[in-house]
Amino acid sequence: MALIALAADKGSPGVTTAAVALAAVWPRRVLLAETDPAGGDLVYRSAAAHGGPLNPNTGMLSIAATARRGLVPDQLWDHAQPLSGGLDVLVGLGIAEQAAGLAGLWPTLGHAFAALGDSPHAPADVIADCGRISGDTPAVELFPHASLVLLVSRTEPEALARVRDRAAALANKLHGGPRGAANLGNPVIGVVLVADTGNAAKLASQVNDMLVHAQTGARVVGTLADDPAGAEQLAGRRRGRLDKSLLIRSARKVTADVYQQYGAAWAAHAHAQAQVQAQAQAHAQQPPQAHGAGR
Repeated sequence: MALIALAADKGSPGVTTAAVALAAVWPRRVLLAETDPAGGDLVYRSAAAHGGPLNPNTGMLSIAATARRGLVPDQLWDHAQPLSGGLDVLVGLGIAEQAAGLAGLWPTLGHAFAALGDSPHAPADVIADCGRISGDTPAVELFPHASLVLLVSRTEPEALARVRDRAAALANKLHGGPRGAANLGNPVIGVVLVADTGNAAKLASQVNDMLVHAQTGARVVGTLADDPAGAEQLAGRRRGRLDKSLLIRSARKVTADVYQQYGAAWAAHAHAQAQVQAQAQAHAQQPPQAHGAGR
């Protein structure tokens, strides 16, 4: 039904942690894709479902060869691995130099990610961890295929200024110019704040006002708890009730709010796309009419 791309302007606001947390509580089947051209982290921080390490060669690295011959969305599952806990993941590249193997393939990947939700066999949404997008990163080529682009930011003044400016730049690139809150473009550009739970609601309101006033074309869609202990539990490096952590509780609220705001529109779009495809297939299967018929 949807491709949700997560990214940050610069620094380390916790994009990977946010992507894993949201995917862990996503209301539909989901595939987590590490699409950061600088390389992924999960192969180092997470265990596979069998208890051993993840295979670094199965994921974005292996999918590069497949995509050059064309990529059917269901083929994505051939390159996925289950994490401990059951979440399916496309493991990211090992080092930035390997991104050369994906040159020219990012739009193909974006189309496959977006179309996976309409698969008749194993439909799923895709949450893509795109890492930092300051500078000329090819991961932004996924964004035109996304339903939602989420910029993850901490709440220091300099971080908020950067996310404001990055949102405006993305709106210009994806929508052709700035937009107000009542005229959001597609894909929707959202901001997720990593904040202390005590003042998260107040901060979210203030930052949202700033984004609207600056006509960035973005809005705050929610806040994730700044919860280092929960992040350690999520990575498997600390024991505890992960489902009771502030991080996961806040992730549940973000996903619920996102689906409440956009889920119906995504479902309607998917239904319309399916109808178009069905009509195209039916037209293609019709036998050609003989010339001069009816004369």
